[in-house]
Amino acid sequence: MNRLKDEKSSYLLQHKDNPINWWPWGPEALNKAKTEGKPIFVSIGYSTCHWCHVMAKESFSSQQVADYLNNNFISIKVDREEHPDVDQYFQGIAQITNGRGGWPLSVFTTQDLLPFFIGTYFPDQPKNGMPSFMEVCEQLHTTYHSRQDEVNEKGREIKEKIEAKPEIANKVEFEGHFPGAASILKAVESFRDTENGGYGGAPKFPQLAFYEWALEQMLEGMVEEDQGKFILESLEKMMMGGIYDHAKGGLHRYSTDEKWLVPHFEKMLYDQAGMLRVLSKASLLYPSPLFFDALIQSLDYLESEMRSEQGYFFAAQDADSEGVEGLYFTYSKEEFEAALMNQELELEKDMDKIQKWFSISAEGNFEDKLNVISLNPQYKEEFYEPNGWELVRKTRNAILIDRKDRIPPATDNKGVASWNFQLVSALCDVIQYNKIEIIRNKAINLLFSSLEGIQKTFIKMDDEFKDQRYRLEHTTTRENSYPYFEDYVFFADSQFRVYELTGNPVFLDNLQQSIQFIMLEFFKDDQFFTRSTKYEDNEVFGNIHVPLYDQSYRAPLATFIALLRKVRPVFDVNEYIDQLSNVMELVKHTTLNNPLACGESLRALTYPDDAYRKLEVPAKWLDDEKFTQFLPHLSSRFALIYHNEENEKWQVCNYKECEFTGLGIDEFNKTFSAPEQQQ
Repeated sequence: MNRLKDEKSSYLLQHKDNPINWWPWGPEALNKAKTEGKPIFVSIGYSTCHWCHVMAKESFSSQQVADYLNNNFISIKVDREEHPDVDQYFQGIAQITNGRGGWPLSVFTTQDLLPFFIGTYFPDQPKNGMPSFMEVCEQLHTTYHSRQDEVNEKGREIKEKIEAKPEIANKVEFEGHFPGAASILKAVESFRDTENGGYGGAPKFPQLAFYEWALEQMLEGMVEEDQGKFILESLEKMMMGGIYDHAKGGLHRYSTDEKWLVPHFEKMLYDQAGMLRVLSKASLLYPSPLFFDALIQSLDYLESEMRSEQGYFFAAQDADSEGVEGLYFTYSKEEFEAALMNQELELEKDMDKIQKWFSISAEGNFEDKLNVISLNPQYKEEFYEPNGWELVRKTRNAILIDRKDRIPPATDNKGVASWNFQLVSALCDVIQYNKIEIIRNKAINLLFSSLEGIQKTFIKMDDEFKDQRYRLEHTTTRENSYPYFEDYVFFADSQFRVYELTGNPVFLDNLQQSIQFIMLEFFKDDQFFTRSTKYEDNEVFGNIHVPLYDQSYRAPLATFIALLRKVRPVFDVNEYIDQLSNVMELVKHTTLNNPLACGESLRALTYPDDAYRKLEVPAKWLDDEKFTQFLPHLSSRFALIYHNEENEKWQVCNYKECEFTGLGIDEFNKTFSAPEQQQ
């Protein structure tokens, strides 16, 4: 019997009619495996995953496959967004055994959940050197029963590896606190794609945290001109590529090629958060219409398509529509021409030019002679002209209008706490760092029309935590979830960012409580763990250490380190920072061994301790344009604090002492303005 029909997860409900006797993740399924003495098949994915859909159609809908699984395995379906600890555990094993992970993740374990084989997508028929899924199941069933001692031993070895305390594998020698930005960028120079921008080849992920770190260092004047030029050109080419949705806004998950052209079409909420953070800071260095329009479009997209009636933001949108990947987003040459002429008749005279700019051809650049909408960097000097960019805008709008007659991809209306809190922080970045009033106002409206709904959705009062006021619900589809490290970290970060823009002490109080809770619940034996350490006895599999690398989004451990270092001049967290000395040492050397995969750790570690500053000003200055216009010039190492005293006192302090003090906004601006501005 398939037991998924009563679940709330869109992903699990997609499989409720499979002939496979699926179980949701939980003790009932695991006990069933022990009772029947069967191995376990764990399939992990999410509702908007293209290859999950493919495997579901090819194998999980097959009666032959279902009969074999039902007779020989206990089959468990896991929504990775509901159970990040389960996903991280088995993705970690995939990295250890195969050097790669991904979704769908296909895991085979003993009845005691000892993993003995793990892979990702398997086809229904052997192809490209891959066995069929049916062949995999048959071989593993035979192996499990004929070599059980060997299987159990292998499973225990893998379990020990994934649950082992992380160690520094290779120390990187350097002088000073941490290598400077110029040194880091020089070290990764050989990975540059000088033709297409970015680092490495296909598939190409946005690596948004790395770009954000580089931009912050550029704003500090710490990056050489050549390196800075490459970073900005890489972002330009990324945003011109098909990985960005030119009609509607929003970033697709990654590019399947090295040119940023053909994306994997699903859109994840966390990628939108990362993109907003990057573009808000990039716009300070390079006021490109490409960046400004992407901010406007994407804010509109988030408001119109990704926000629930309750105020929280949805998790993702699918890669497929009508069962075909990318169908909603791609156009044949004839369809492209018709879309423009139906909506913007005046574009007909410029059709050849527009098709050249957008790389539209009869042959197409995708499947079935379809074209992914993109801008060709080769012609940027032409379309960056004012008249040219107006044509770009009209073309994008014509495509957007035409799409209204198409069947859109499905939206997963699940809310994920950590992703929503990341978006809150990103909106704060847009408000602080972008100088265009219309963009700032859009971000302000979106933030403050959503914030209350987000807080009410994910913050729950709970008597279980006697010394805390609240707990965080991980998703809207599962009640009473475990406390997860990522939720509390991104919540703490978002609360401080909102405080910095509002001066509301409630958010500062939430930050302090969250830091204490994180250290109490997730820190043990010099390491942080994925879920609360108070729940270790309730799971069959171990509570693994939090990831050190950026994965789908920035590493929450690095975000927590960065947050602690930033607020150190505000209130006393020295005890916590001292406790994290071993963790920070581990993160430091992990980062230096692979900086491109550790952008958030670079953000957390690059600044020396004495670079962080507290800027304390009167709360009423938040209503004074003379002060708010100054905010974009404050780097991320400045923590904003407000007082409600009658006086106009302001001060700038490091974590040891105050360096500047004064009275009044005019003296403040005079002190911190460049000489030419004073003149």
